[in-house]
Amino acid sequence: MSDINIVPYIDVMLVLLVIFMITAPLLTQGVKVDLPKASAEPVDTSSKEPLIVSVTAAGQYMVNVGDDPKKPVDDDTLVNRVAAVLRSNPGTPVLIKGDQSVNYGTVVYAMTLLQQAGAPSVGLVTDQPERKVSKR
Repeated sequence: MSDINIVPYIDVMLVLLVIFMITAPLLTQGVKVDLPKASAEPVDTSSKEPLIVSVTAAGQYMVNVGDDPKKPVDDDTLVNRVAAVLRSNPGTPVLIKGDQSVNYGTVVYAMTLLQQAGAPSVGLVTDQPERKVSKR
């Protein structure tokens, strides 16, 4: 009687699993910013990919759309890119990822630029604070 040998299929599946485990962390892209810590409810962005404007410690703006997402953009380019995305995909969530050491006015200015581009609301990205474990 002929039997199906499943050992090669298991080997292939394990190799694919290792490949996905290695490549998954590499798929996250963005600009390195030191986010402030805050306890907040997560924004529901499950329906659409959010548009993220990063504000670096030096006060430069970067947008996750365009030719090079890690290249700083000026104010006009920021407004034009965000407006183009919002025109083509209305309802796209807009988030600001500001470095905790950047001047507060720089983040507020970025919010006004996003408002000029037509963003109805803007969310701020934060990291969860580390919880202190109390000993009893």
